Amino acid sequence: MMRIIIPLEETDGVKVIDIFNYYIENSYAAFPEQKLGNDFFASLLGISSGYPRIALKTDNDELIAFAFLRPYSPIPVFRRVAEVTYFIKPEYTGQGIGKSILEYLETEARQMGIDSLLASISSLNEPSIKFHSKQNFIQCGRLQNIGKKFKQEFDVVLMQKSIQ
Repeated sequence: MMRIIIPLEETDGVKVIDIFNYYIENSYAAFPEQKLGNDFFASLLGISSGYPRIALKTDNDELIAFAFLRPYSPIPVFRRVAEVTYFIKPEYTGQGIGKSILEYLETEARQMGIDSLLASISSLNEPSIKFHSKQNFIQCGRLQNIGKKFKQEFDVVLMQKSIQ
């Protein structure tokens, strides 16, 4: 099966929110506690405006993953730093898709003058922490007990990768 990375489009909203909602309901990968409506897609586009936003689709036009960069901070002194977000349909995880998406985003980020990527990960999301460690992210901070989901408190682990 061929997979292609293309720009995320407004018509992808329902499929993106379906993937995001899966992780909301079944994991600590997405922070919200309740499913989100399709109107939330506009918020995702808003926070990533001016940055790469991509969809990964099969040759049958099935959207199997989405990803974007967003500014770490609106303050210009931090313009070299972006935060990464990506979600993959669960049946497609473990197939190298996350690595491919990250490599694509790193290339795009470098072209924008970004030299540092951040990921904010729930301490209860061990697969994501392991993935980012394998991709040369390092833990650079931990915000203790700031989240609570499914009646369980969690830390937010901050991970950083230099892409100079």
